[in-house]
Amino acid sequence: MGNSIIATRAPGVRVVASASTWIEGEALRQLDETGALPGMRETVGMPDLHPGKNGPVGAAFLSEGLIRPVLVGSDIGCGMALWQTDLAVRRADPRRIAARLDGLDAPWDGDVAGWLAGRGVSPTAYDASLGTVGHGNHFLEVQTVAEIRDPAAAARIGLDPARLALLVHTGSRGFGESILRAHTERHGASPLRADTPEAETYLAAHDAAVGWARANRDLVAHRALTGLGAEGRCLLDLCHNGVSPVEVGGCRCHLHRKGAAPADRGPVVVPGSRGDVSLLVEPVPDRADALWSLAHGAGRKLGRHEAKAKLKGRLRREDLARNPYGGVVVCGDERLLWEEAAPAASVVGDLEAAGLVRIVAVLHPLVTFKCSLDPDGPARADKRARLRERRIARAAKHGER
Repeated sequence: MGNSIIATRAPGVRVVASASTWIEGEALRQLDETGALPGMRETVGMPDLHPGKNGPVGAAFLSEGLIRPVLVGSDIGCGMALWQTDLAVRRADPRRIAARLDGLDAPWDGDVAGWLAGRGVSPTAYDASLGTVGHGNHFLEVQTVAEIRDPAAAARIGLDPARLALLVHTGSRGFGESILRAHTERHGASPLRADTPEAETYLAAHDAAVGWARANRDLVAHRALTGLGAEGRCLLDLCHNGVSPVEVGGCRCHLHRKGAAPADRGPVVVPGSRGDVSLLVEPVPDRADALWSLAHGAGRKLGRHEAKAKLKGRLRREDLARNPYGGVVVCGDERLLWEEAAPAASVVGDLEAAGLVRIVAVLHPLVTFKCSLDPDGPARADKRARLRERRIARAAKHGER
């Protein structure tokens, strides 16, 4: 389409990024290598492109005749869900909210089988983790609507700037990992021919994991809303790790997304790294040059294992337990705090410059939940909730000194 933000690296291999956006060389090498694989028609890297275990993360891959499970990865169905709550922003106390969320990673004591059945999902061996966020870059975040850029679009989506929003980022936990492991134990990193029983078996398991992951996000939101004494409704739920059949030029193909949000299924939230803003955007339709995909997050300039070593001299641990907007972070694992400390890249600016999105609203983090401060799990009494509130208040006060 002649857009300089979408650069062609080789036939069928493109990157959506401005000249000022830094992307690690290894990620670009992986993108080029993946684009040259047999059966690969097109490969597009997003501005948040970074290296992965079996290929780059933050990219979409269009193949013909072959399905490549390793490009989807282990967290099949991972995605973002945005909920509108009925909690008034003017009455929101981040320390109190943080105390109510602490313990959210303990096993849910409700009817797991009933929850899954109500969403058309079959039971699995991994259902004990249903309703939990998990580790890595997954999170639950209570957000405020800081700015509305497109009032008509915000109203159409159902976003209320006077009420708190809830963003859930998680996936299929151990279930998706078991599916990839079963594939690699039998086939290694090899692809599957799309017209074979093996491919049908993988796709059926994949679709089950996508459904499980969506049910998981629903339950995480339900648990958070219950803990906050609130009601809410889901505004969007989009998977950014998966594969789906598409028809391109009369040919049946498969579109793999690894850390790439779909741009053909309505509004998308592009979250920042811990402590940064998130952006609610509307995709511009029919952008085949970007493989109908968008960046799934703000990206990072430091690898997870590099972050602590390079940032420790500039940041204190207390600095990581709060954010610039007056909010707090619930995270009992110091390692995760440092891993999520990397500054966010301006990926949405690149998406906007490429004409792929229109910004609808800017969301600020009020409370980010990563993992519990209390190893015993969620509080079941007001006394323990008050104790956690005081502990979080003391930590926040110490960080302000």
